[in-house]
Amino acid sequence: MIYALAAIVAGLLTYIYNADEPPKHPKDSRVQEAKYIRDVKKEDARKDFERAKQDKYPSGFMTVAEYNELSVPKDKMNEKVGIPQVEKPADMKYVPQPTYKIVRYNNPPGSPEISLKTRFHYQRQQNAQGIVSPDFSIMAYPSIYYYPETGSAACDVYVIKLQSDQTNLNKILTANTQHRIPDPILSTDKEISNNRTFRTITPIDFSADGTKLLAKEKTGSTQDGIWKTEALIYDFTNNVSYDLVEVRDAIVYYWKEYKGLNLDEVRWDIYPLGFDLNNPDRIIVNAYAYTGKNPVSLGVWSVDYKGEQSRLETFQQADTQISMNGYKIVQDGVVPISLVEQEEELQKKADKAAQKAKEKADKAADKELEKQYKAKLKEIDQEYKDELREYNRMQRVRGTTEYNDISNKYSDKRQKELERQIPKDEQKLQKQDAAIQKLDEEIQQLRDLIDNSNSEGL
Repeated sequence: MIYALAAIVAGLLTYIYNADEPPKHPKDSRVQEAKYIRDVKKEDARKDFERAKQDKYPSGFMTVAEYNELSVPKDKMNEKVGIPQVEKPADMKYVPQPTYKIVRYNNPPGSPEISLKTRFHYQRQQNAQGIVSPDFSIMAYPSIYYYPETGSAACDVYVIKLQSDQTNLNKILTANTQHRIPDPILSTDKEISNNRTFRTITPIDFSADGTKLLAKEKTGSTQDGIWKTEALIYDFTNNVSYDLVEVRDAIVYYWKEYKGLNLDEVRWDIYPLGFDLNNPDRIIVNAYAYTGKNPVSLGVWSVDYKGEQSRLETFQQADTQISMNGYKIVQDGVVPISLVEQEEELQKKADKAAQKAKEKADKAADKELEKQYKAKLKEIDQEYKDELREYNRMQRVRGTTEYNDISNKYSDKRQKELERQIPKDEQKLQKQDAAIQKLDEEIQQLRDLIDNSNSEGL
């Protein structure tokens, strides 16, 4: 009994003494390294699996490579733009959906004007109504700038290329400033030293062939009105603009020489009306003098688009024929509420079907990702087992370090194992071929039986 107690105490002391020592690894470094590599690969596969599931729904997080890919400059001139939609507040059941139609821009002749909105002075810029060319290929529109330091305004006229694969109405609805040509075709003076002055350019009309644009530049002050109006022409064929100042000089000369009226001493102005219907290269201009309550007509004048020849046409504007070539869109009405409600019901059904299809696709995608993940784990485990199997084969080979014949012995042994495996693999292939041949015979017998049944039926 005493000896048994002594043995137990000795065992406890030995356990306590060895408890502070580091545990001994049952495997060597190569096995530990293989296990470590296997665990690292599994962890990488798990992270890839989680990342692939998250990538189905893009978030605000991205890698540097993804950011650089998305930051590549894009050609905005050729980027597609959709038709603007009316915003619908969340608390409203029905919002009127406007409908549009295409109408003539310069109707009646000379009527286009820039209408500045209240927020113009807060936003300090406004894009005004644009005019579309007769072939619906381009749109010209004025952009007005406000300078709060002096309360003055300036203007540029830009050109937007319209999308060619749309209907004429959709071409206008999808016109976007990102498609505009960077350089303006017409510009006013940007000098802002004079307080309360404004300079604006308003497109009037295109020529019948769409190669020229008529516009009027107004200069004046917000305190005492318009000072003068000038007619401008831009030639798209030669990319050059003309300031038709000659027509104003001709009007002043005529009234001073033939009527004895010095227009420099009175307030007068011109109103460009458009292109002459009978002579497309000439522009019709109406002139007025302000001598009291009612303006006095100074005649209807014409000038060629280069300003080289001006002449008096008539004193009656009704006698002139002016072409109307450019287009614009105006609101034609609203979509009936019954049609909107019907579209809403159809949209709800479509959204519900799309949601079901999305959930089904997400579930299938998750299942496929999980299948790939499990296959990857199985592949990693198989690589680990193959490496351990090779290591164990090496360990079973005995040799001497003096002659370094371990590798040669291992090669010989591995070759013998492969030679023994070859007949087994050949036997398996023969069994598979026999099974396939038997299955083909059964299929052929079934086809013959079907053919015989059909012939008997006939």
